[in-house]
Amino acid sequence: MANEAKAAVRFIDLNKSYGAVHVLHDINLDVPEATTTCIIGPSGSGKSTLLRCTNLLERPESGRILIDGRQINEPKVDIDALRRQVGMVFQHFHLFSHLDVMGNVTLALRKVRRMSKDQAEALAMAKLEAVGLKGFERRRPTDLSGGQQQRVAIARSLAMEPKVMLFDEATSALDPELVKGILELMTGLAQSGMTMIVVTHEMRFAREVAGRLVFMDKGRIVEHGPPGDLFDRPQSPRLKHFLDQVL
Repeated sequence: MANEAKAAVRFIDLNKSYGAVHVLHDINLDVPEATTTCIIGPSGSGKSTLLRCTNLLERPESGRILIDGRQINEPKVDIDALRRQVGMVFQHFHLFSHLDVMGNVTLALRKVRRMSKDQAEALAMAKLEAVGLKGFERRRPTDLSGGQQQRVAIARSLAMEPKVMLFDEATSALDPELVKGILELMTGLAQSGMTMIVVTHEMRFAREVAGRLVFMDKGRIVEHGPPGDLFDRPQSPRLKHFLDQVL
């Protein structure tokens, strides 16, 4: 296992249950800094739950989560401070319909980071331009396509200047013709050196962009390693069967 200094995120013996259903079983994984780790697997395998534990939207029952060597799932952790470090983009965009694009991006900057209106809007403008939405600042989410709404959600997370970005099936709610643009944006973030954990069903993206691939099934990590190894030389019958179904 990599040492802590080289791992942006570490999961150590992580377990999570919902009642009698054991969703995550003894997860041990290092996420290297400045790389993209893609998590694949069937529905119900615990992929999204693992992401949600990473910014404490869900709390594990046991085990540790470390970000930059500091354990985040301790009782006294400042959750707002944590979420400034860990951005998350969901399958559904979770934009505020009563706010325009600028309002959606600046809300957390003003409420959480305590920026002035001018500071927040200047930073928001830079991030909106980075995701290709310059000139969209005063539009409402209902006036945007699904792909544009997802870009707003990405800009909102990037504006918090996180150390780690989490993407939970960020393209699965989009029409097929909109998927390419979001994947290109995510590829650009990966190439810029952003540390990313991406739950995805986009196998081409996982093969071409990920530095590490993780295959989960029934709440366990079955295999992990370089994408070429898992795609071309799967070791477990379960991964072989999964790839036969999705490729």
